[in-house]
Parts: sequence; structure tokens; C-alpha cells
Amino acid sequence: MTSAPARRWRRRFPDEASTPDAGSATLKRSLGRVDLTAMGVGTIVGAGIFVITGVAAAEKAGPSIVLSFVLAGTVCVLVALCYSELAAMVPVSGSAYTYTYATLGEGPAFLVGWNLLLEFVIAGAAVAIGWSGTVVSALDSLFGITLPKAITTSPTEGGVVNLPAVLIIGVIVAVLVGEVSLTARITKALVGVTIGVLVLVVAVGAPHIDVGNWTPFAPFGLGGIVGGAAIAFFAFLGFDVVAASAEEARNPRRDVPFAIIGTVLIATLLYALVSAVLTGIAPFATLNNASPIATAFGGLHIGWIGNVIVIASIIALTKGLLLIVYAQVRLMFAMCRDRLLPSTLATTGRRSTPVRLTLLLGTVCAAIAGLLPIDIVVELVNIGALSAFAVVCVGVLVLRKLEPNRERPFRTPLVPVVPILALVGCILLATTLDALTWVRFAVWVTIGIAVYLGYGRKRSAMAAPQPSAEAVRAER
Repeated sequence: MTSAPARRWRRRFPDEASTPDAGSATLKRSLGRVDLTAMGVGTIVGAGIFVITGVAAAEKAGPSIVLSFVLAGTVCVLVALCYSELAAMVPVSGSAYTYTYATLGEGPAFLVGWNLLLEFVIAGAAVAIGWSGTVVSALDSLFGITLPKAITTSPTEGGVVNLPAVLIIGVIVAVLVGEVSLTARITKALVGVTIGVLVLVVAVGAPHIDVGNWTPFAPFGLGGIVGGAAIAFFAFLGFDVVAASAEEARNPRRDVPFAIIGTVLIATLLYALVSAVLTGIAPFATLNNASPIATAFGGLHIGWIGNVIVIASIIALTKGLLLIVYAQVRLMFAMCRDRLLPSTLATTGRRSTPVRLTLLLGTVCAAIAGLLPIDIVVELVNIGALSAFAVVCVGVLVLRKLEPNRERPFRTPLVPVVPILALVGCILLATTLDALTWVRFAVWVTIGIAVYLGYGRKRSAMAAPQPSAEAVRAER
């Protein structure tokens, strides 16, 4: 037995591996296993590792940021196992929003999607800010060009607008209005560059490690390690990007679970190694900025190798931003197609991409990146992600109880232990976030409830009269 909204939703998608019913906006299935894994790894190693490592080390964990990444990675592995079960069962666009719709119904699904929108849009802004900081640093160190503070920082930091962050989002939007296969090709090429950068960071930085920089190892105690993990959680959003692209996967039942789990495991290893090197070659307090790798290696004065790392960091951040904006567009596409948000935005163009949504969300993301500092942005990302991940874990438990015999191409192991541990991990990390972050989140959720009650519930696909079973069979 399951909820009426969930049953009605599944009548729209009688075979979850299929695309939506005729007349609905659809996406083209063109991504393979390598594409999906590259997109996941590309998002993770391009977003968090080049932006968040320094902030988390300086403000939360110190050198024990290594353990913070391991803790965050462990929680993400548990969540990824839950994601994988639902992704294989419901492989259409929308990620956790879609999974919640299929398990808990329309209202909870809207709130999950609303919170994921917060996560993705703010994450895109955070990476754009990190890109801007790295570019500004590179221009100064490589060419002696110092850009005015007025056009490189937010108003709260003494500037007017972070113009480089706005401009890079404009470039990303221009790429994403093309076919998704173009995005996949660019991603696979840049993932190779990114992995090469991280190997170079470890290989070049390791001989310069001063173990004195690791003392004290955990200056903020156990609470600092957990707090660092909550911030570091931002770095693991890549597997959610994989889930968001399920409707464009050629074989989602097999390839999406593989890519989700593989992405998290690869990223955890890379983060632990790189964060150990960064905190070893520079005092952790000096890394509190939007470009910690550039800062750490800039102090080593190792010539062209350091310059290569800085340039490659910019390339990796560009790729990460590309995929985060891609994911936010696919999420809102699913919500608009279900008419919980204006359905006209889900219209796809000649290349089977949602052009209107790409332009709209790109504009919002650029505005946030241009006007807000990175510390506020990062915590908002994490609370949105943690809330959505927690609901996915609950969804696995609910569906195992209500529909134990339903086909599951991938099964989360050790249920209910794994979903419960994942849920506890999400709650633990969320409790370390600042009170003001919770206030901002509460305001966002309140707005979401108002939007759902005032618009989505009345106009959604579920609110429309549903055809009888006989009519559906006759139509087929």
C-alpha cells in the first residue's frame, strides 16, 4: 500500500525506465556509464576541493580537515547507497525530488525539490565565487594584473559586484543551451585535466610538507572535525548531479547506481590526500579564502609548476560550475513538467534542452555570485542538501515497508541499518551549522510552502482529473 499521490504519479510513469507520456517535455537519452561517472567526479573535484578546503580548515577543523572529509565521505557513501536504489527504480529527471514524489507524494516532493533548488543555485554561485578568486589571484601572480576590488568582491566585502563570477556563469549558460552530449564531451576532457591537477598537487606539495603545520592536528576538537565535515559536505554534491541526469542516461537502471557510488568513493580518496598536503605546506589559518590551493602553492615559490596548478584549478572549477548549473536546470525542469512550477518553463528547444530554464536559473545564480560572499553561500548549500538527502533515506525505508516486493534493480544493503545511519549522519552534520543559516533556511522553506499552497497544489499534474484505466488502455 502506498499514498494516493504516489500511485497517481506512477500511473503517469508506468515504466520508470521510460520517458514521460506523449505531449510532455522530454530529454534525450544519450549518456553512458563513463559519461555519468565523469560528470559526478567532475562536479566533485571541480567544486569543493578548489573552494571549500581552505574555509573548512581555517574556521572549523584545522589539519584534521582530513578526517572531516573522511567523515563527510562516509555519510555520503551511505546516502549514495540509498540514492542508488531509488535512482534505479525511478530513473527520470529530478533526483531526490522525483524519488520523494514516487514514495511520499506531492507535498513532501515539492519541499524537497524546493530545497534542492536552493542547494544547486547557491552551489553554482559558490563555485563561481571560487572561480573568480582563483582567476584574480592568477592574473596577479602570473601577469602582474591587479583587478580593482570594486569589481571582484561582493558589496559586504567592500566591493560593488563580483564581475568575474557573473561573467563565467554567462559562459556556462551559453554552453548548456546546446545538446547534452556536448556537455558530456567537454566534461570528460576536463575531468582528465582535473585528476592530473590533483595528482600534481599531491606530488609537488608532498616534499614541501612541514609536519609542524599539522600541530595541533585538531585545534577545535571533535566538534571541529564534525563541523568541518558539515562544510566539506558541499564538496560531495557530484553524485546528486548524476542522479539528476538519470532521464538522459541510456541505461539508467545499471549505470546510474554505478556512477553514484563510484563518484563518492573516488572523491573521498582525492579530498583526503589533497587536504593533507594543503594543510601541511601552509598554516591552516592562511587558507581562509576562495582559492586555497593558489594561496598554499603561492607561498612555495616553485615557479612554473605552481603556475600550472593555478591555471588547471581554473579549468577544474569551470567544469564543476558547468555541471552544477546543468543539475539545477534538470531539477527545475522536472518540477515544471509536473506543473508544480510554471510548465511553460519546461519547454525544450531544437536541441532537446530546456533553454528558458537555463537562462532563468543562470541569471539568478549570477546575481547571487555577484552580490554575496562565499561563507554565507556555502552554509546555505549544505543545509539544502542535507535536508533533501535525509528525505531520500526516509523514502527508502518507506518504500521497503509499503512495497517490499517491488522490483529493485539495485538494492541498498543492510536495510534498515544503512538508511538509518545515513539519516543520523545528515542530522548530525546539520546540527553544526550556524543558527543564522537555519533562520535563512526556515525563511526559504516558508516561501516554498506558500508557493506550493498558492500555486503548485492547484495547478499540478496530480490536481488534474486522471483518466480511467480503461481509457489509458484504449489510448494505447
